[in-house]
Amino acid sequence: MSRGAASQPQVQRVSPPADRRAQLLDDVVRGLADTPPQLPSKWFYDGRGSALFEQITQLPEYYPTRAETAILQAHADALAAAADADELVELGSGSSTKTRLLLAAMHRHRPGPTYVPLDVSETAVDGAAEALQADYPWLEVRGYVGDFEADLAALPRRGRRLLAFLGSTIGNLDPDQRPTLLAAMRAACDPDDRLLLGADLVKDTDRLLAAYDDPAGVTAAFNRNVLEVVRRELDAEVDPDDFAHAPCWNAEQDRIEMWLVARRDTVIALPADGQRWTFAAGEGLRTELSSKFRRDGLSAELTAAGFEVQRWLTDADGDFALVLAAPR
Repeated sequence: MSRGAASQPQVQRVSPPADRRAQLLDDVVRGLADTPPQLPSKWFYDGRGSALFEQITQLPEYYPTRAETAILQAHADALAAAADADELVELGSGSSTKTRLLLAAMHRHRPGPTYVPLDVSETAVDGAAEALQADYPWLEVRGYVGDFEADLAALPRRGRRLLAFLGSTIGNLDPDQRPTLLAAMRAACDPDDRLLLGADLVKDTDRLLAAYDDPAGVTAAFNRNVLEVVRRELDAEVDPDDFAHAPCWNAEQDRIEMWLVARRDTVIALPADGQRWTFAAGEGLRTELSSKFRRDGLSAELTAAGFEVQRWLTDADGDFALVLAAPR
């Protein structure tokens, strides 16, 4: 039944709140001691990092957001009909055009759907819940703060689900990590549920690299922001300007890798914790993986996780795919 007035969005924490500084410290110490040295990409997204990423999605070189949106503009109603879902469970909190296109199509098909965002960031869940609830009086929002893998199974359900993982965020996981997350998604699905997965596709290398190295320098600022987060939150001794933004294409792994490469001999130090890492000029640390997919390979990963691909939809240029899959 359609709702005539907006209800207050509900946001709950699934996992106990974690100590952010302790998590960041552990990730920095483990990551910089690794081979190659690396920092998890999740630490890009403080307030400044999130704002920079929004700028990136508007850049002419950055095609993924536009391509995925175009697919939904063309096919959201057909996807809503195929899923026939009562609730949209989204991994990541999306109040943007893509989430709205899905919710509006679901409402046209089955009035009054429920939106269930799951994100590690309480701020992100709150923001998405409030924005969507304000604009869609017919929408019930039940947000959850927690980890995708550990907490997805704990979410209470209200009928048939469409589980959405958009933006090709699946590509930010190492290939060895993807099966675990896909298995968690499968475990959270009943036979009548559906998975909607966004995937960036392999294409011309120059176009791929341009999307991660814009001439305006927005992506470079976004990449170096992870060091700003480390400096601010851990009182680290590090100058982000000592590192150059250096994306590259790993043809063997079909992925873009984002690197920060030392412009000169430099140091990242945590005086309070007695940790210190030296980087000679030209040495780098990896900050993000962004795998690109081929149809056969991604279909095989979904099959191995217990899904069956029902629809494979691409934009007009074949840059991006939305995959609708059913539990097997």
